[in-house]
Amino acid sequence: MSEAPSPHSRATPGTSPASAEVKIAAAAPQLELRGVTKRFGGVAAVDGVSFEVAKGEIVGIIGPNGAGKTTLLNCISGVHRLDGGDIRWEGASIAGMAPHRIARLGIGRTFQIVRPFGSMTVRENAAIGALFGSAEARRGVKGAFELADEVLELVGLSAKGRHPVSALTIPDRKRLEVARAVATRPHLLLLDEVMAGLNNVEIDEALEMVRAVHATGVTVLLIEHVMRVIVGICRRAVVLDFGQVLAQGEPEVVLRDERVIQAYLGERYAKRLRAEREQDGTH
Repeated sequence: MSEAPSPHSRATPGTSPASAEVKIAAAAPQLELRGVTKRFGGVAAVDGVSFEVAKGEIVGIIGPNGAGKTTLLNCISGVHRLDGGDIRWEGASIAGMAPHRIARLGIGRTFQIVRPFGSMTVRENAAIGALFGSAEARRGVKGAFELADEVLELVGLSAKGRHPVSALTIPDRKRLEVARAVATRPHLLLLDEVMAGLNNVEIDEALEMVRAVHATGVTVLLIEHVMRVIVGICRRAVVLDFGQVLAQGEPEVVLRDERVIQAYLGERYAKRLRAEREQDGTH
């Protein structure tokens, strides 16, 4: 959705008003949530959530269990129909669209509970994404396997392409979940706790995987509880609590917000933060 230039805006020297308008239009959000609401039995799991994601960003969604994070991703990907508000993708509303139609527009996702096709190999699982993904991904069977090989290389599973899924460790199953999503050729990738249950080494490897995917030009919106992931790769963080946006902004700023500490991070985090502040004050 293009934006009309402000009557107070001025073109920079050497540019025409028309070129200034193009720059404003180019800054329009890739994904825009406007008062998104989803209820279950009268209870709002997501309640009037609004925020934007620009093309090329990595944005983190954090908050306590039950805050509505996964429900929000389900709304974006079409799993849940909205009870209020709107979701706009590249300027057009996608509210009410079926999940397969949203996937074909270029929005891919992973699921918190990993469920690969157990009767298939790793390579065959990845090829499924190419066969049923966005218009850029869909191709014949041969092309689907070629794309599967590319994404398995990207996520670090190329050596295990012909292995049965049953032979994979939990971290590798999470990599496969990402590979299947990336094989749909998304412009936006929704990641639902892909680092949950991993140890520190595995988290570092998963971080590099997300960076590699992002480097191909994919915008990323991720749910995560590991704060060093949020600080390490996210440009912005959105905090949900009781289905509403509690805070949003740069991760370092958001994680020092007293409301966020009380609602989510807890007293242990607050003590560590106070100790860091005191230490900084002594130097």
